[in-house]
Amino acid sequence: MWGSPCQAVFVDLPSPQSQPHLAQVVPSVLAALDVPGYADTLRLPPITSACVLLIDGLGWELLEQFAEDAPVLAAMSRSPLQVGYPATTVAGLAAIGTGVTSGEHGMTGYTFEVPGVGVLNALRWAGHPGGPDLREQLPPEDAQPLPTTFARAAAAGVDSAVVSDAQFAKSALTEAVQRGGRYVGVFALGDLAASIVQILQKPRSFCYGYHSQLDMLGHVYGPGSPAWRHQLKHVDRLVESIVDSLPAGRMLTVVADHGMIALDESTVDLDATPWLLEGVRVIAGEARARHVYADNGAMDDVLAVWRSELGDRAWVATRDEAIDAGWFGHRVSDRVRPRIGDLVVAARDRFGMVRRTAEPIESSLIGQHGSLTTAEQLVPLAIAYGS
Repeated sequence: MWGSPCQAVFVDLPSPQSQPHLAQVVPSVLAALDVPGYADTLRLPPITSACVLLIDGLGWELLEQFAEDAPVLAAMSRSPLQVGYPATTVAGLAAIGTGVTSGEHGMTGYTFEVPGVGVLNALRWAGHPGGPDLREQLPPEDAQPLPTTFARAAAAGVDSAVVSDAQFAKSALTEAVQRGGRYVGVFALGDLAASIVQILQKPRSFCYGYHSQLDMLGHVYGPGSPAWRHQLKHVDRLVESIVDSLPAGRMLTVVADHGMIALDESTVDLDATPWLLEGVRVIAGEARARHVYADNGAMDDVLAVWRSELGDRAWVATRDEAIDAGWFGHRVSDRVRPRIGDLVVAARDRFGMVRRTAEPIESSLIGQHGSLTTAEQLVPLAIAYGS
């Protein structure tokens, strides 16, 4: 959770507190499976097999608010996790796949600048906005070189699998953060559940499952909308079908990569605000979490203008201030530091920083995420054991 202001900087920046981080989940599960080199910081009991099921976009506060639509999830043993900054899918999947925070794995946003390459859209692995495929120029294993949790589990003799949409099987992001796991491509909720249950039958197996549609409907219709709530009911049935099939000694852990909010009328269009673009070389990130890269010598002026213009609608920090406040985790490697903007701008309340010219699709979405509010940062850690 993000709470008291950090005292090391002169601006009022939130800093992470002591709640468990999403990056601790898989290491704890693998430690419970007796995989060497991992610590069970979540204090899980010894288990035979386990699945971590990630429901994209299922925030803790949303689950609390709409618990009646998800009675199985609501009844499971659960507590909140924080996802760290930025609260976005790329960083969340990398936290699962590496067991470390964004300052180490380096997937620092939906889009971010990679020195010598340009702005990478990490979901599409293409230049942003509207650039070419970057797989040859930036191989996934170069962008994220740390060994994955899946590879380390497999090396220890664990049957390690990724159960996710078939369309993502060969994607660069999959290679960057999930390589080393046996990929099981699925098409709908039915084969997602069936594949997870089948894997859990095996002794000393670990699988990661992924469901994306709740997030998609939250973006398009808004979190808590009728369409979103109906999808949550389907998610709950998915969880129920797996829980009902859990053999003794097996565990299902349900998590998410971020929560979500709906933007309000305070949103600013950066492309239509020229004074915010003066001295700015590149803007990356997303509507709730922006990286701003300044021209040489323009940093002080850009900082002053953004702080003055946005006021209390956003936290505007320099790279060093954001790092010192712990936004990107306890450690930020020299490889990752240049990917973070000269300014890091995190939206407060329901404010957004859209780009209707450069990012028309993203800017049209009702639901957004990425920032430091509890609605975006807190996700459930819900656990069920077979009996």
